[in-house]
Amino acid sequence: MRSLLRGPATRLYETLLEWELSGTPDHIAVIQDGNRRYARKQGAETTDGHREGAETTEAVLDWCAQLDIEELTLYAFSTENFNRPPEEREALFDLLEEKLREFADADRVHESGVRIRAIGEIDRLPERVQDAVAYADRRTRSYDQFHLNVALAYGGRAELLGAASDIARDVRDGEIDPAAVDVETIENRLYDGPTRDVDLIIRTGGDERTSNFLPWHANGNEAAVYFCAPYWPEFRKVDLLRAIRTYESRAQSWRKTRVQRALALVRAIESERGDGGRILRRLRDRLPREQADALCEQADIERPAD
Repeated sequence: MRSLLRGPATRLYETLLEWELSGTPDHIAVIQDGNRRYARKQGAETTDGHREGAETTEAVLDWCAQLDIEELTLYAFSTENFNRPPEEREALFDLLEEKLREFADADRVHESGVRIRAIGEIDRLPERVQDAVAYADRRTRSYDQFHLNVALAYGGRAELLGAASDIARDVRDGEIDPAAVDVETIENRLYDGPTRDVDLIIRTGGDERTSNFLPWHANGNEAAVYFCAPYWPEFRKVDLLRAIRTYESRAQSWRKTRVQRALALVRAIESERGDGGRILRRLRDRLPREQADALCEQADIERPAD
């Protein structure tokens, strides 16, 4: 069914979008929303929506490989999902167990060097799901070509609170000097999973919120966010490419703003002290060469020699 919907016009649009992209983010995180609403729209059981969503997940893994994306984090089961009806939870747990083992044994996972890890309060999950998590970890532990993080029983606030509690305990016990607490101290106490900050967060299903997902790894407000209407089972490669285009536009805007701020600084100093050249030498070490050249040209100051 999915392949029938991908007609010549869609393939042409995909090609155009790929041609327009100058690069891709290293790490994408996805909130896979809308499986249940998709099932209701189709007049199907909730479990059918989750199963079709799992097919989308497999397709996204293929698209990431095609686009040279290095890390993908999927919000598969949040701490709030424990509030769902017992029969729905059990069906989700069955599907998670099945797919974790299936991915861990898949030839393409081993051929592509995919490292699979779960992040979250794994001990809250049924034993059969915990066993599947451990199995996937063992089977892929030696790989590092691509990182697939599956957020299970995950909540961003709980993660940060756990890290803060651990640090407070170590400070109380005299194992850490409070003045020595830094970014690395916190990161060492977060769930073992993401290897880098998130560049792009995608949420399907129409809601425009990030739902307590990876607040630390989203690096403040530096991660681009793309909200789209399709439910997760309807998500297509075109949607992924549009999201990446949004990420690129945001990155370009950020770089432009950075140059403009630096330019204002250089002009002010040149006006007051005639010292713009010296400031540019310092900026040159912090900005890409093309940005430093643009600064010199716009400020009408001769670029300092290398």
